[in-house]
Amino acid sequence: MTNTTLALDTQNEDWGFWGTMQEHAPAAWPIASTAIAAATGCEPEQVRAFLDSRHGRHFADDVNNALFIGANLQDAVKQATQRWMDWSISRQTSKEYGIPKGLPYLTGFVVQAAIDVELTA
Repeated sequence: MTNTTLALDTQNEDWGFWGTMQEHAPAAWPIASTAIAAATGCEPEQVRAFLDSRHGRHFADDVNNALFIGANLQDAVKQATQRWMDWSISRQTSKEYGIPKGLPYLTGFVVQAAIDVELTA
């Protein structure tokens, strides 16, 4: 994994992060892509897979919650990214998804989403 800031276009405009962010999506997508890549060290394709997934939708919910209480878009993404990096994969989540226990939540689900995309290709 390498740290990069290249944001790839969504492949899921109706669902995932993009669909959940609605009118904020065009501005939020590159901010989130860059923040997640920087925090996790994951590749752009992995970040896109995460943002396009159901976990990307949950990440967008966190961003929207921060926007609702008054954060600007940049800060809302930063707060969500930090929160997801502060959480760690539990034993139950590890059993359920096969992600190593103790890994930062965001990193685990970015990598898992990329694996899911590869398996369905």
